[in-house]
Amino acid sequence: MSADTAPLFIPVGLGDLELPNRFVMAPLTRCRAINHQPNTLMAEYYSQRASAGLLITECTMVTEKTSAFGNDPGIYSAEQIAGWKKTTEAVHNAGGRIFMQIWHAGRAAHPLLNDGQECVAPSAIAIDDEVHTPQGKKPYTVPRALTKSEITDLVEDFRQGAANAIAAGFDGVEIHAANGYLIDQFLRDSANQRTDEYGGSLVNRARFLTEVLEAVSAEIGSHRVGVRLSPLNSFNSMKDSDPQGWTRWLAEHLSRFDLAYLHLMRADFFGLQQADVISIARAAYNGHLMVNMGYSPAEAAQCLAGKQADSVAFGTGFLANPDLPQRVQAGAELNTPDQNTFYTSGAEGYTDYPTMA
Repeated sequence: MSADTAPLFIPVGLGDLELPNRFVMAPLTRCRAINHQPNTLMAEYYSQRASAGLLITECTMVTEKTSAFGNDPGIYSAEQIAGWKKTTEAVHNAGGRIFMQIWHAGRAAHPLLNDGQECVAPSAIAIDDEVHTPQGKKPYTVPRALTKSEITDLVEDFRQGAANAIAAGFDGVEIHAANGYLIDQFLRDSANQRTDEYGGSLVNRARFLTEVLEAVSAEIGSHRVGVRLSPLNSFNSMKDSDPQGWTRWLAEHLSRFDLAYLHLMRADFFGLQQADVISIARAAYNGHLMVNMGYSPAEAAQCLAGKQADSVAFGTGFLANPDLPQRVQAGAELNTPDQNTFYTSGAEGYTDYPTMA
């Protein structure tokens, strides 16, 4: 093991778990859940990567007919709970730990992916882009603005989804409040133009997330709950007028929940918005800070050594290297990810990446 990467192999606490290393597998949409049902192939995929300190699943629907990708998994039915048990049992048998990322797509869902069901959002503002549907690429539709009673119903969906995840054997849940999906749509002012208590000030825009956190924490315990934020990411037509102030306020706000972790994405997929949000979060958040987006193992180790974060999430590194920690420890060459198979439906480019000889 190189001294350059040694900090990645220091154990660390996260909630009530002890992670044997600081490699986290980031949530990665892979579209292998045919008809939204988790399956044996997915169990093999996650268990192959169980040497990570923590695995976080792909985004998983808490509400039926809110798909953004077509074959994204759900956690709203008894059949899905049973299907996910295959994954949690396989990961735990391999010595791993796994959280489920629970999620609602909001305006990123499309009627053609959801039996004609209209999409919803904080405000009636569409994503300025196109989405892959069974009828080819189509523009996103204008969502219907949620009523207050519907928001209350969605809080309950998140609570039930978290309960279902624990029933399926997961060690905890990550609430997806990033990347332009429903909770992020409430949080950032480009997508939230409401004039009621869920819009306007940051306190109001964070109200939905706060209610979800309170409900989920009461259900499964805050030590089993993480939150993912993306203050800079412009994906899905997102922007906030003050991402650094937004980061500081939310980091302070989330500190009072005694969460397992805060998972912060440091950059913008498209490079349109740039700022240092990691140091702001580190100073303002009183808890385990997980960081993500484009870290090499050497940079991740440097980040940990400098106390800028407590763990680092890797995306395509784990996608193509099921044994990523072992490869880094040995100084071995990494597999190259095949982007052509990121969102296909079979084993190719999913469970067939080789481990070290």
